[in-house]
Amino acid sequence: METVHLKSETISKLGQKRIRRNLFSAFLKACKTYGAQTQIVTDGDGRKFSYGELRRAAFALSGPLKKTTQSGENVGVLLPTGAGAVIAFLAVHAAGRIPAMLNFSAGIKNLKAAANTAPLKTVITARRFVKLGGLEDLVAQMAEFVDIIYLEDMREQIGIGAKLRAVLGPVLPVLFTPSPAPDDTGVILFTSGTEGNPKGVVLTHSNILANIEQIEQHVELRDTDIFFNPLPTFHCYGLTAGTLWPIISGHPAVLHPSPLQTKSIAKRIEETQATVLFATDTFLKQYMRASKGDGMASVRIAVCGAERVREETRKIAEERFDMEVLEGYGVTECAPVLAANQPGDIRAGTIGKMLPGIETRIEPVDGLDDAGRLWVRGPNIMKGYISADNPGQLVPLEGGWHDTGDVVSVDDEGYYVIRGRIKRFAKIGGEMVSLTVVENCAGAVWPDHMHAAATLPDKRKGEQIILLSEHPAPDRAELLRWAQTHGVPEIAVPKKIVSVKDIPVLGTGKLNYVEITKLAKDLISA
Repeated sequence: METVHLKSETISKLGQKRIRRNLFSAFLKACKTYGAQTQIVTDGDGRKFSYGELRRAAFALSGPLKKTTQSGENVGVLLPTGAGAVIAFLAVHAAGRIPAMLNFSAGIKNLKAAANTAPLKTVITARRFVKLGGLEDLVAQMAEFVDIIYLEDMREQIGIGAKLRAVLGPVLPVLFTPSPAPDDTGVILFTSGTEGNPKGVVLTHSNILANIEQIEQHVELRDTDIFFNPLPTFHCYGLTAGTLWPIISGHPAVLHPSPLQTKSIAKRIEETQATVLFATDTFLKQYMRASKGDGMASVRIAVCGAERVREETRKIAEERFDMEVLEGYGVTECAPVLAANQPGDIRAGTIGKMLPGIETRIEPVDGLDDAGRLWVRGPNIMKGYISADNPGQLVPLEGGWHDTGDVVSVDDEGYYVIRGRIKRFAKIGGEMVSLTVVENCAGAVWPDHMHAAATLPDKRKGEQIILLSEHPAPDRAELLRWAQTHGVPEIAVPKKIVSVKDIPVLGTGKLNYVEITKLAKDLISA
């Protein structure tokens, strides 16, 4: 496939205007537009928060924060999805600081790396969260390299000045809040580290707001829609699409602290009558299985990313709940959504069309004639990376183009198909084989078990594929028969399949390919 440039439709003029502001200004505008008394966030414990309550809390907590941090300083946020995370995020902005969202499931090594990379001196968390999550030891270790401040303590430190900010800030925001430019840093996130050390991703205010505008123009909502988001706000998908989009767009958001609480989530969806659900294919399948009767019938759209949507999942959703499953695609560096199927226009097996305003470039990959490496450019693409080698130093993108590292194909109508990560292809006898295809085949044959493919050197053919499977007795002949009857070339069927007790995963739930490759190498060597 030759290099091509493809442009999607452009963002509307009104949308362009909404993009060119900062995040806190966008929140204050939403307060004014939809009304301070409007309940906009429902927390995990069922407590409801109005725009006015969120606004007052953000202004009030910005007071103590200003006393303990410096203007423009990066401040870590270590909190689960919920009202506390929203308030902390807004308070950091109201204080003129930059939030850096931290993955509390990443382990002390990655958290220390994030603190050094950003860099961070201060991290906000909550005593209640630390206790419920059993994170006392983790936070104690973090206290050795950052100052830990608790939301509960910040509330007690609210003095007369902070109380005045809470009262007068909403009336005269110009006097009480900084006004960063749209292209200034709005948030720092960190890559998952599935293939190496995490990097800091610097997204501007405009990047986030552009992506919200792009999603809004791509996926038509109803005035009555209620969002349900169990995905973490330390992931860009959970932050931008699941949390900031509904708040800024005036749609009630029901937030849940963990996507792993399957039964609780199914019950809360029924109780809140949520209509738009954010999930992954794996999580959605679990929620539907845990739902009693037609408990999730209120959900009209489930937006799924991070992994391929299986046809089985889509069929259950449609037949049991009359729910449309929209498969989307995004990366942290793109704030994050790049493409998605649309209600009434779902092409199974594709990620749909690119969102408005995104330009794509597809570069050739040796050994693949019908697909190429995807590069993207647009208003939602990050400012640049911060690496551990140069803490706090932004490395901007060249020409505004970001290399996604994904191999895609696109048809004449503009529908994209993800073929796999460029690093997750094996070159066997001159032919390129996607490890994602290998895993998908194994998942089709043994759907109740997890599988992961890795490549190792091969003296005769260059590389070989090793499949790790949690199936206790995986039969290669069974996998080969399935491949032959479904048009999958035999070269994509691994010569070696090894049964393992557990496939290595990250705290985010994604496969840990660094450890998977190491495990495969150790097992084959043994």
